[in-house]
Amino acid sequence: MTKSAGKASTRAIIVIGPAGAGKTTVGQALASDIGARFFDADDAHTPSSVTKMRRGEALTDADRAPWLDRVRAWCMDALRAGDRVVVACSALRQRYRDQITQNDPRFAIVYLDVPRDLLAHRLAQRRGHFAGLDLLPSQLATFERPQEAVVVDGRLPVRAQVDTIRAALQL
Repeated sequence: MTKSAGKASTRAIIVIGPAGAGKTTVGQALASDIGARFFDADDAHTPSSVTKMRRGEALTDADRAPWLDRVRAWCMDALRAGDRVVVACSALRQRYRDQITQNDPRFAIVYLDVPRDLLAHRLAQRRGHFAGLDLLPSQLATFERPQEAVVVDGRLPVRAQVDTIRAALQL
């Protein structure tokens, strides 16, 4: 659990995991449930990064740094407005999560834990998204399991995942 898990001060929830984990689906459902803003970090990628990922190429840290800054800015704008926010963001490495949260106790990390075979199945079925099956090996190689997070079984139905998050964060 994050330092902020279970505290009413949790206002920014970052739903993380590799491509195919269900971050957008679960994040949207959670945001709707708790009356929060929802942002998909995929919308903050530059066109050149999207093109790169469509080719199955992993992003570099240089590609990711300004993207993560934009994600943090979205969160901070919501927090300044007094709103809760839920963000779907791969945030594969701890330093990427740290760049977004900057040790702010209003942030919580939620990790959707999904087995590799299910991620592959979901990505093989995915249509019209730039993050496809070709990216999965690099995503899994890059991923660092969070040390402090609400861990949710991503195989559960969406409703059960949302309920698990709400209970863990006392939302």
